[in-house]
Amino acid sequence: MSDSQRQFNRRSFLQSSLLLPATYSLAVVIDDEEVPASSDHEPVSIREAAYPKGRADTRFDGEPHMRLLDIECDVLVAGGGPSGVCAALAAARNGAKVILVQDRSRLGGNSSSEVKMHIVGANMHRGRPGWREGGIIEELRLDDAVNNPQRCWEMWDLLLYDKVTSEPNITLFMDTALYAAEVDEGALQRVMARCDKTETLYRIKADFFADCTGDGRLALESGATIHWGHESRDAFNEPLAWENPGKETLGSSILFTARDFGKPIAYKAPSWARTIEPKHLQHRGIGSWEYGYWWIEWGGHLDTIKDNETIRHELLAIVTGVWDYIKNSGEYPSSANWALDWVGMMPGKRESRRIEGDHILTQQDLMGLNGDFEDAVAIGGWGLDEHPPGGFDDYDKKPFVSIALPEVYNIPLRSLYSKDLSNLFMAGRNASCSHVAFTSTRVMATCAVMGQAAGTAAAFCCRYNMTPRQLYQNKERLKELQDQLLRDDQTIKHRTNQDETDLARTARITASGENKGTKATNVVDGIVRDAPDTFWHRWSAPLASKGAWIQLDWDEAHPIRHVQVTFDTGFKRELTLTSADQHDKHMIRSAQPETVRDYQVHVLSPGNEWATVASVTGNHQRLRRHSFAPISTQSVRLVISATNGEPDAHVYEIRCYA
Repeated sequence: MSDSQRQFNRRSFLQSSLLLPATYSLAVVIDDEEVPASSDHEPVSIREAAYPKGRADTRFDGEPHMRLLDIECDVLVAGGGPSGVCAALAAARNGAKVILVQDRSRLGGNSSSEVKMHIVGANMHRGRPGWREGGIIEELRLDDAVNNPQRCWEMWDLLLYDKVTSEPNITLFMDTALYAAEVDEGALQRVMARCDKTETLYRIKADFFADCTGDGRLALESGATIHWGHESRDAFNEPLAWENPGKETLGSSILFTARDFGKPIAYKAPSWARTIEPKHLQHRGIGSWEYGYWWIEWGGHLDTIKDNETIRHELLAIVTGVWDYIKNSGEYPSSANWALDWVGMMPGKRESRRIEGDHILTQQDLMGLNGDFEDAVAIGGWGLDEHPPGGFDDYDKKPFVSIALPEVYNIPLRSLYSKDLSNLFMAGRNASCSHVAFTSTRVMATCAVMGQAAGTAAAFCCRYNMTPRQLYQNKERLKELQDQLLRDDQTIKHRTNQDETDLARTARITASGENKGTKATNVVDGIVRDAPDTFWHRWSAPLASKGAWIQLDWDEAHPIRHVQVTFDTGFKRELTLTSADQHDKHMIRSAQPETVRDYQVHVLSPGNEWATVASVTGNHQRLRRHSFAPISTQSVRLVISATNGEPDAHVYEIRCYA
């Protein structure tokens, strides 16, 4: 079937499959109010439709018990993993009305309690310290560290749920799967999604769409160009690519957790468990067993979507077989008091479909051999990390071959929108890249920053009524997008704060003191991170008995109404939720000690008196923003009275806006 035929059939399905006479007046009942349900009626508001009451008389062919609701929004985000959550939050915070559709009962994707994979990214655990991602994913990590010191995965689920549902511009549909799309003249018009738990079909109209499903389901339904498997070496002239193309992918994994119960606990494996022998573990070491094991990977030689049930069962057979070997082989007597306390039932998928954009990221891009991107919007940095498709069954091979990249790399906007659909963004592991590049971009922190970039770009497209491609082509708007991402603490390599509306850039800077090498003027140098053990871009001063202060002064008064401060949150360390004690021991599961805890923002009023416009205690976040009624002023002062542990105050950036 051709793309045009597929799109035509989807349109026909969406528009004509109602099992009612054409002359019948269709209606749905929401909160006891009857409203039209035909395709041209005024849709109910997305907040009203979020938890609809009553019964709909609209029916679809083959779905006599499902009600139909027509709703609309500015941006529809499909998929609630790290990329989808960050895309939805970024779009909403930049003014778009967003619907987030998630097919599971919780957010987080592979980082949720259903899979329990810890989020990694450009800092390569601790292999590239200083490059932990900023922006929304840093906000989430910091909140989790403070509010979830017990390392409970369900609390991570709840944190993400709270962030999304507390955002007034987002409506969240859980347990809701997207399954059809309507395309007209090269643009997505509407999608169909279903929630069987509420027996509801949603027909959602949006101006822009973001496929963050991982599997590229929205792209599939809309007929966008999709890639699967690995390309040949000569396709992109990638030395690390396979010699010949193929459908093989990275496999999926099921994790488990175990703990010491203080008394001997026996284990009997199910009859279908794998029998594990030493040969299976020759390249797969068992060092500890509280959290294992990513190398229980399987299914890359199959279709990781269509064969998911087969992959699930085989992974469970391997998990139970490996645990049986730990408990009963006699090789690990110290496991006697240990028992499983959780086994995943959903495979953590690594790879399936990738959506082609205007640019396909390649190995050379990631290695910096093709120069920088003028449309850079996010960073990556995980190594080129290839796994054998057979996974655990390729036991004579190493479970991974990782080649560290020399530096972090930029990801362009053109890899985050479809080359075919004029209003389709994508972020996460289905972004536009070759298989070789994918082995790096696939990790969740990189997916998250791609999501923030795509969501922000979608909001810009709504604001300026332009397509993603037009946003790239309009260099003024492109720079504005990059400035906004930097303002939102998104790191873009080689980009510094050049925001002409930031009045702090023209201020004179003085301070209560300066530690060696940490000038007060660093807060306006446009860079908000440092390499480990260097302090070239932050201001630092002793708190002493009276605290520390830093002040911005102008020759002329400005009507300041917004002050933004970026604090130090210890980017030199790893910070993620993990059940692995060996990783967790390098982290601080509380407020980071470098971070300013208590502070005030003062503005000098026209009457030459200091007005306190913000007073904060107990802060643990990196990016803090304060808006207030405009004050005509020539001076702004940040006064710091306490940190979360360190004796010195640290500030990376101060911004001021009229």
